[in-house]
Amino acid sequence: MSQALTRRTLLTTAAVGAAAAAFPHRTAAQSSLKVVVVGGGFGGGTCARELKRKGLAVTLVESSAVYTACPFSNAVLAGLRPIAMQQFKLDAVEKGGIDIVRQRATRVDPQARRVVLEDGSSLDYDRLVLSPGVDMRFDSLPGYDEAAAATLPHAWKAGEQTILLRRQLEAMDDGGTFVMAAPANPFRCPPGPYERASLIAHYFKTYKPRSKLLILDAKDSFSKQRLFQAAWQDLYPDMIEWVPLSSGGKVIEVDATTRTLVTDFGRHTGDVVNVIPPQRAGQIAQVAGVADRTGWCPIDPVTFESRLQPNIHVIGDASIAGGMPKSAFSANVQGKACAAAIASLVRGEAPVEPKLINTCYSLVAPDYGISVAGVYSPRNGVLTDVEGAGGTSPVNAPPSFRAQEAAYAEAWFQTIVSEVYG
Repeated sequence: MSQALTRRTLLTTAAVGAAAAAFPHRTAAQSSLKVVVVGGGFGGGTCARELKRKGLAVTLVESSAVYTACPFSNAVLAGLRPIAMQQFKLDAVEKGGIDIVRQRATRVDPQARRVVLEDGSSLDYDRLVLSPGVDMRFDSLPGYDEAAAATLPHAWKAGEQTILLRRQLEAMDDGGTFVMAAPANPFRCPPGPYERASLIAHYFKTYKPRSKLLILDAKDSFSKQRLFQAAWQDLYPDMIEWVPLSSGGKVIEVDATTRTLVTDFGRHTGDVVNVIPPQRAGQIAQVAGVADRTGWCPIDPVTFESRLQPNIHVIGDASIAGGMPKSAFSANVQGKACAAAIASLVRGEAPVEPKLINTCYSLVAPDYGISVAGVYSPRNGVLTDVEGAGGTSPVNAPPSFRAQEAAYAEAWFQTIVSEVYG
């Protein structure tokens, strides 16, 4: 095993051990505290289960009966797995003693410490954890709104949009063109657009070898760029074209009727068009007053408590987490750190400064994986990379190494799903 993988494995093991050691005995104060968690994804689901293990009374607010996971959803687009493998119920969470309210949270009253639900009822809280994920900013790209997304899907929330884009790819003739608009940072899953292009290229290579992919990008660099581009040259030569910001890649307008993306340098029409628009924290974060002008939520990097509203914590994609990327892995470890911090605050103790890890796997082909790992700790009020503690897959790794990384990606996904929903 390589040094990079050994380091990553050790970091993961250390993080799990630290989380287990942090579980305190229950106290009367903890048992009487009311914690509400909004959002049943990898962040909120993890946090709710950790809080319950620490002896706190937890209510989880999640309107969806089934959670559809984004990690590995690009493999659904490529026909490598059915959407059913991405879908999970909250039954195990409920059996663990967590009260689940299957409604949508519509409003938060920070002064009264109250969450208002869609039927008009409400939940009081002592501490509130918001893990709302992201919303698309349909007001940020002229011509692209929710109606346009029914023709040019973003598929950046897994589910119906994923199925729609998959069907469009299946219906596309061999020799057609797939055009993607990738957004500027920050957004959910920074390597995601390039994994998506890779796996769609795999699908084209297998079934529609005369087809092409065009990526119009609103930035000049992207996560794991050297690894992706080396793989494209090796696996999909002359199939994928990436146009960066400096070469006119930023999309400034969309014409959904003609499936055309407009840039400063020209117009690009595709047979299938995938627009990934700019994003912001989910709607409940906006109405709760925990999002700033950027649309994202500033937090204390030790407790994940909002810098704008007391007693409200924000985790996952919605938070401004410094150098830590918006990923399912990040949301999972943030959920654990937030639960530990809340338990400490209840006991009247100072929360321990966390060291958080993130490992992001991407598939370039079914048996070709690449990754980047990082360790983050609070510094100067933000989560900052710990120098020398992370790294990426080697650029010139042999096929056996790439296959091993692909297997690690699948193992990670099964582990996190079992931890949250199993």
